[in-house]
Amino acid sequence: MDVLAKVRQTIVRYGLLAGGGAVVVGVSGGPDSLCLLHVLNRWREVYGIELHVAHLDHRIRGQESTEDAAFVARLAAEWELPAIIEAQDVPKLAREGNLAVEEAARQARYSFLAQAAQRVGARRIAVGHNADDQAETIVMHWLRGAGLAGLRGMLPLTQLSEMRLEAAWPDHPPLDLQLIRPLLETPRAEVETYCWQHGLKPRFDRSNLDTTYYRNRLRHELIPYLESYNPNIREVLRRSAWVISADYDFLQAELERVWPTVVSSESGEAIAFDLESWRALPTSQQRSTLREAVHRLRCSLRNINWIHIENVLSALRDKPAGTQVTLPQGLMLTIGYDDFTVADQGYLPAVDWPLLLAESLPMTVPGVTELPDSDWCLEAAIVERKELGQDYLDNPNLWQAFLDYERVGSELVLRQRRSGDRFQPLGLGGHEKGLHTFMIDVKIPCSLRGLVPIVASPRHIVWVAGWRIDERAKVTSETKRILHLAFRCLTGTLGNS
Repeated sequence: MDVLAKVRQTIVRYGLLAGGGAVVVGVSGGPDSLCLLHVLNRWREVYGIELHVAHLDHRIRGQESTEDAAFVARLAAEWELPAIIEAQDVPKLAREGNLAVEEAARQARYSFLAQAAQRVGARRIAVGHNADDQAETIVMHWLRGAGLAGLRGMLPLTQLSEMRLEAAWPDHPPLDLQLIRPLLETPRAEVETYCWQHGLKPRFDRSNLDTTYYRNRLRHELIPYLESYNPNIREVLRRSAWVISADYDFLQAELERVWPTVVSSESGEAIAFDLESWRALPTSQQRSTLREAVHRLRCSLRNINWIHIENVLSALRDKPAGTQVTLPQGLMLTIGYDDFTVADQGYLPAVDWPLLLAESLPMTVPGVTELPDSDWCLEAAIVERKELGQDYLDNPNLWQAFLDYERVGSELVLRQRRSGDRFQPLGLGGHEKGLHTFMIDVKIPCSLRGLVPIVASPRHIVWVAGWRIDERAKVTSETKRILHLAFRCLTGTLGNS
């Protein structure tokens, strides 16, 4: 099968040009992109496509790359095709972004192509990756420890938004652009033969011989070595990728099916899972849901280390509530009592009760104490016991408390917990308990324990707000005046039990 037949088969099989329209073609000037442009130009009327040539000078090879840009511009003019030619200092981008030059070039190139497509109103970007590039990519991903997604290699048709390239255009990611690879099933040797047969004279990129670049080492050293074991290794790798791609699609469909059954809440900041439902999943789906959570919260992250996921799996199976496990790019997994959350380090889950963000502040008694950086305040009133009747005995709202005023006094502070805090929880007959242990016992989420408002006198804690008053502060038959404390949301919502 000749090149034209192979490329046509790929285009038809994957619907790469369905519906026609504008197509931006990335043209470096090398044999792959020259072959691609030539083939698509021959079929412009057949597929109803309008071609736009796009070339980015990476400024890596000095005068040679400048001449490449001039070559592509002349070629586009000769073939009467519109062209967008630009340059970017990729070495500088690599230094500033602390990236390998290859990765910086990749981000710059796709960002440029996306902007070119948006400029001309194209939905598709065509690039010249061939079958040998595919084999190299699969080996590269395998050596880096990729999962099934990476072992698929490159796809003939990809949504650009799926390529984890948002870091290249943080303001306006092009979510609706397609990347197509019509040459992906055509070997490099056949591409070069096609160029020779049609009088095409591609530019020679000397950097392709530089084995300090990772991909070039694979191309010139590792894959030829593997061919000494199996001369058909490139074809074996490509067949493996086809099989893995089908398996991956099935597993992704299963992930989409189970996702809503195990995710209890999701936002751009955090994803919470129901712990029992998640633990009932097969290990494969446990891994895939964790990876999906990381990818949804860190869209630009390309690779998640195997060890990160395995550490999380181990913790979720064996570790108690309050355990935290570090994930990439500042994410943290926190295990709760009935759920676990993947979120930014320091993330606080939304709650409908007050959080104290200040270490300590004096209370106004009687009066109103506003909680800093909060919609909540604490109201304090001193009332005669006889005025309350039996109201203090029937208290359905855990965010209000009735205390013996003579016992607790008015010199109260609202503060966060402190190391070594102890108190006498009501109902334990005056026995002391460490505040840390109490908070664990009543299942206060670990991330919120330090923000629970605590009312304390100069002598001891009198109320762990929302949970328990101190035995020494309770109203008794001897009480004459009651200190009524109640948290109130300034937006009108009361915290309830």
